[in-house]
Amino acid sequence: MQDPFFATSKSKKRKRSTTTGHATRKIARKEKGPQRVNGSLATKPKPGKQKRVEDEELVSDRTDEDGVDIGDLDLRADDIPETSGDEDVDETPAEKRLRLAKLYLDTVKEGLAEGDYDAAEIDKELISARLRQDVLEHSGKVHLFIADSYDLTAPTARLRCRGHRFSVTSATTTEDLKWLFTSGKEGHINKWDLKTGTKVVTFYKQRLDPKGKGKGKANPLDLEGHSDEVLALAVSSDGQYLASAGKDRKICVWDPTKDQWVKNFGGHKDLISGLAFRKNTKHLYSGSFDRTVKLYDLSVMGYVETLFGHQDSIMSVDALRGETAVTAGARDRTIRYWKIPEESQLVFRGGGKSAIRELLEGGAFEGHEDEEEAGQQTKSKTGADPQKRFVEGSIECVALIDETNFVSGGDTGSICLWNTGKKKPIFTQAICHGFHEVESTTEGIVRTPRWITSIACLRYSDIFVSGSWDGEIRMWKLDPKLKSFSLVGTVEVPGVVNSLQLLSVPKGGLDGATWAQNTPVSTDKTVKITGVESILLVAGMGQEHRLGRWLSVKEGVSNSTVVMVFSPRTR
Repeated sequence: MQDPFFATSKSKKRKRSTTTGHATRKIARKEKGPQRVNGSLATKPKPGKQKRVEDEELVSDRTDEDGVDIGDLDLRADDIPETSGDEDVDETPAEKRLRLAKLYLDTVKEGLAEGDYDAAEIDKELISARLRQDVLEHSGKVHLFIADSYDLTAPTARLRCRGHRFSVTSATTTEDLKWLFTSGKEGHINKWDLKTGTKVVTFYKQRLDPKGKGKGKANPLDLEGHSDEVLALAVSSDGQYLASAGKDRKICVWDPTKDQWVKNFGGHKDLISGLAFRKNTKHLYSGSFDRTVKLYDLSVMGYVETLFGHQDSIMSVDALRGETAVTAGARDRTIRYWKIPEESQLVFRGGGKSAIRELLEGGAFEGHEDEEEAGQQTKSKTGADPQKRFVEGSIECVALIDETNFVSGGDTGSICLWNTGKKKPIFTQAICHGFHEVESTTEGIVRTPRWITSIACLRYSDIFVSGSWDGEIRMWKLDPKLKSFSLVGTVEVPGVVNSLQLLSVPKGGLDGATWAQNTPVSTDKTVKITGVESILLVAGMGQEHRLGRWLSVKEGVSNSTVVMVFSPRTR
């Protein structure tokens, strides 16, 4: 006889009935109204509980006994979010996108129609070009191909600001073109009104107490300002903070609107040679002779991290919108592209080829010239006049064109165009600023190329400038495919170019400037699409190089800052 424990019982399947307990409970909940409990009305259930009850009703596929179907129930939420007056309550996502697109097109048409333009000129081609321009602007790539639309040979307006006793080491302006900041070797920082060209305030050099000894000695970080030469300046995109650094190995943060000192940052073990703000943020990069790059976040006034990698002093640093930075490493002959989130870096090696270097990099030894042979005179590829080859020994400056392309200048006077996808330069222009001749008693006249002391790019455009001490600032134009560049103009400025900055002036950006009232207005279609009314060049000039006194140019040179405006061509 089988054990009843192991006997298989029939599977009792629940039969669906028209009147179930669930439906009964549901009807009971519906019929349940305000009841009196101990002589008082019962409180209503909370909205959250009522919502869960309605969800339970949705899960069930049963109907009520009173013939009310689920499709007849009002399942909308009790609380409807507030909407703007222009937005319809029953608007679908597709209709909302269409409405916003129409609003954006209306604003583009209004922007293009401003001025003396005929409404008939605002056609579909012009609007589509402006839309493509806006897309490229947020892509981080070069999108302003405007070099051919501007006269880069002669500025239409010029302003000179004199206020430093010694050489100007750095000069920068705010993006709203309201203030100009300059620093000098004497340790002062001047603030200028860019509209009138007058000096507003000066942040003077502070003196340490020489009497203190031991623990009583004054701490440089406690001083509200610099105690030595100021070598670098940088302004945030919104103009809220001004950062300065120099030989006293600290970074001073200022509030330009209130003309007040805010905070000091230490940490570097040698002089700080370069500063750069990340665009549209308050992230600050600093490069120093101690071979490190430090990152600060001024929104919380804190230090973030230190980047290591260079084998020699860092001469220049630059940054754009992305979380990246680029630095020039002087005599380690490398440019390093820092990726902050990934905590990695790309190394780009400059300088000339030699047999020893090729062997160390894993190449063949035969068929290469050594550095002595590279310095001898050899014929050029075209068979024309012989040229002398110079091996690059130091990379002095670097500037970003966009997020993946940048240019650098070296001590051989050469300018190199780089891309993050290649380890070697895409294009190199040798001896860009001529030769410096020195008469020697034994060797006669010794000719050496003038090195590039400063370089700057108009962000996301095909224009960049370079400076040396030959008395000229040279304007360069990039190829549309970003494979080469060529010289398009020169501007005479005597002295050593210690600092350069290029800015695009929007429509009405220089309104009220007394020194730039006669700038012509262009009707060029490219200018109308890009919205760049003119180009502003800021150059910090001096009789000496900003980092030393081994170079001196005094004939007809004044320690000043020159501001120039380049206007579109009038055809």
